[in-house]
Amino acid sequence: MNIKSLLLGSAAALLAVSGARAADAVVVAEPEPAEYVKICDVYGAGYFYIPGTETCLRVGGYIRYDAGFGDVGSFDGARANDRLTGKDQGTWWKRGRFALKTWTGQETELGTLKTYTETRFNFGNSQNYGSNSTASSFSLNFAWIQLGGLRVGKDESAFNTFIGYAGNVINDTLVPYGDFDTNLISYTFDAGNGLSAIVSFEQGSGGESRIRRPGDTWVIDNNTIDSYVPHVVGGVKYTAGWGAITGVVAYNSNYEEWAGKVRLDVKATDQIDLFIMGGYGTDDNIDRSFYKQWGGNWAVWGGGTYKFNEKTSFNAQISYDDAKNLGVAANIAHQLVPGFTVTAEVDYLNEGNFGKPDYTGSWTNANKKNSVGGLIRFQRDF
Repeated sequence: MNIKSLLLGSAAALLAVSGARAADAVVVAEPEPAEYVKICDVYGAGYFYIPGTETCLRVGGYIRYDAGFGDVGSFDGARANDRLTGKDQGTWWKRGRFALKTWTGQETELGTLKTYTETRFNFGNSQNYGSNSTASSFSLNFAWIQLGGLRVGKDESAFNTFIGYAGNVINDTLVPYGDFDTNLISYTFDAGNGLSAIVSFEQGSGGESRIRRPGDTWVIDNNTIDSYVPHVVGGVKYTAGWGAITGVVAYNSNYEEWAGKVRLDVKATDQIDLFIMGGYGTDDNIDRSFYKQWGGNWAVWGGGTYKFNEKTSFNAQISYDDAKNLGVAANIAHQLVPGFTVTAEVDYLNEGNFGKPDYTGSWTNANKKNSVGGLIRFQRDF
């Protein structure tokens, strides 16, 4: 074999091996296209489809900073002892809050499936607060599931949510109109012609609170049900272009007490919205209960909103009950930029039949019937 033949043979072998290796080369797959978030506008602004599902999700909330001043009885003030003299004196009432909210929606063969959650994280100064504590805390305020008209989970009582809260003031409970937090099972029927109705089976929340006043004792029953019999709330509402008329009634199964409220909302003009709400409740076994928290048998709340323009509004509320408690609250709310609102409020409370204890349970404020306080709120909604 000569050199020329050897070289030709080697070249042929090398080409064969190279061809075999080329056939075994790894082919890199093309990258799959990214799945971008898809907007879901079925349930309003801010929703998007959770990738790979037919469920629409919205995430939002707010950050809030409150600063209050004045008397404890107005629910705005805070008390502290002077570090040098020990003298009891007023100080700023402060609270920072972060609230996280989620909404979901999905269409099913049984109707729209919805959920809603709201979790609040609070940071407050540590002075004495009377009736409006802002100690650092967190709370699960809402966590419910709704399919069509059926709702189950953690909510606020239909005694308040169905008929509406007492105006657009911050301190709308100077004369209280019912408790809020509860687990419930409710059903809302919407006839589609402005008429709707609700029935709600509720658990209540908290524990029994006994507060002593000079010469007497009264109890606020914020407790849960004490048997298999739930609290029951029912309501009917009619809504039209001029406003709405609503009625609710509640049965407290613990004490076999009844309470009810009727409300009229009127859209007087494009700038003015007015409301008036009256409540009546029995007190055979307990002065104040989960639903009837006002003094005596009856109470009334009234007020409204005047919109100066798209950014600024004036809100007011007056409330009075059978125990001669009078509350007045008024504020100016101004939107500095979209999503950022500043509200300044002044509150007045006249306690008709008794004063309120401070945080220790003593009655340093028992003889002070007139209380004035204020609050400024900065809130960023997103």
